Amino acid sequence: MPMEIVLITGMSGSGKSVALNSLEDAGYYCVDNLPPELLLPFVTLEQEHRASRLAIAMDVRSATSLPQVPALLTKLRQQGIIIKPLFLDAATDTLVRRYSETRRKHPLSQTMPAATSPDLTRALVDAIELERELLNDLREQAHVIDTSLIRPSQLQGYIKEVISVPGSQLTLVFESFAFKRGIPVDADYVFDIRMLPNPHYEPELRPLTGKDAAVVDFLKAQPDVDLMCEHISQFLDHWLDAMSRNHRSYVTVAIGCTGGQHRSVYLVEELARRFSARWTTLKRHRELDAG
Repeated sequence: MPMEIVLITGMSGSGKSVALNSLEDAGYYCVDNLPPELLLPFVTLEQEHRASRLAIAMDVRSATSLPQVPALLTKLRQQGIIIKPLFLDAATDTLVRRYSETRRKHPLSQTMPAATSPDLTRALVDAIELERELLNDLREQAHVIDTSLIRPSQLQGYIKEVISVPGSQLTLVFESFAFKRGIPVDADYVFDIRMLPNPHYEPELRPLTGKDAAVVDFLKAQPDVDLMCEHISQFLDHWLDAMSRNHRSYVTVAIGCTGGQHRSVYLVEELARRFSARWTTLKRHRELDAG
């Protein structure tokens, strides 16, 4: 059985500790803040110990050596090791609020010229934006999860989904969301379906969701809903093979309506059903999953 490594990177304050704890509960041997220079020796040592599942967290504290990581992951893949890169992200205002609530210092705060300024919020924002720049290459090669509006229990559930899928093929993630709560930062493609007929205005359908039979029947009877689903399907059908050939591991398609309860949920369920026969497919309902 080949070794599997989940590499967790992401923005400071985005939930990497929650992710690592979730993986530890799932039976992974976990290491936090491993310097990239030690990645290959560490994996060799664990191979000698016959470890099969590792979870490794790296962050911006290793900024000077982070550019080495993509080449190191290529070497590990050439050894037959399954790599599942996971990048946790969050909106800047969310990260600022989390740091303000915990009174923690950002790892890069002392390196910023504005760190001595009385405008501490501006200094924190500058540190966050620098961190985004330093981590951009790792983000581009990973499965991104936006933790801005989700609870720790949701994040744990999403991580369990990610580690359950095969690591050697493209995984397609469909995510419903409410525009009124913001666009997910983890989306590769965003489709706005707020122009479609809204079950919210039918009193008997308002308390239901896009998973309920009555709402499904209502939306299936709307020609524009079917047309929108067909157009999105045609777009993905045309481009997914090319993305797979380009070694993309994950593609996240976000479908948004006003409340994230009816139309977007229905289309995510329908699109996942259509594409699951060919691609590894995951479904997420940001507003519904929040309970």
